[in-house]
Amino acid sequence: TELAPPAVLPPAERRRASRLVKAALGVGLEAVAQAGADASTLATVFTSSSGDGHNCHALCETLASDDRAVSPTRFHNSVHNAAAGYWGIATGAMAPSQVLCAYDASFAAGLLEAMTQLATADAPILLISYDAEYPEPIFAKRPVPDAGGVALLLAPARGARSLAAVKVSLGDTPVSAMTDAALEQRRTDIPALRALPMLDLLARGQAGGVALEYLAPLALQVEVVLC
Repeated sequence: TELAPPAVLPPAERRRASRLVKAALGVGLEAVAQAGADASTLATVFTSSSGDGHNCHALCETLASDDRAVSPTRFHNSVHNAAAGYWGIATGAMAPSQVLCAYDASFAAGLLEAMTQLATADAPILLISYDAEYPEPIFAKRPVPDAGGVALLLAPARGARSLAAVKVSLGDTPVSAMTDAALEQRRTDIPALRALPMLDLLARGQAGGVALEYLAPLALQVEVVLC
């Protein structure tokens, strides 16, 4: 997938932005724009299954070479909260930010964290879930084929642009699959897109419940109630 460099970043950071950062900022900024919100005021939860695969590959290549000096740019992009840092630079946000990883359960873990903060802080929060591919040879062990991301702006009360109310709970029912074979392939291939059964309800304007992959044997039960 071709990912545009985020125009909101200063030129130097724009050049350094990885595919993972581009995916995270792209979906996050789109969600904020759709909601008509001010990104600089929002608390955030960032969640990714494994971080920046291309940067990890480059670091491994460097460490396996005769010249083992790692560039500062590679190093600061290697940390799991790099996307959150770029988000702060791009938007000027100073609100609290959490960065999570739960492997293939990362979207559900992020949604659970965001909903918990929503209930306790009683203030809007932006959830951004994102992943990108690894090159070979790591791809053989972690075959994520492409970049993908999802962002949801969650608020404690209904607003003029609200799509639905969402309720979550933990259970042990089977994980929901997509009826469309191509979308089901995307759901299983890209961890951030484990959100697709929930997004399908929102896109169709349908109320209902789905079970999203979480830490086995648990699933995250998500109930969508239309506004």
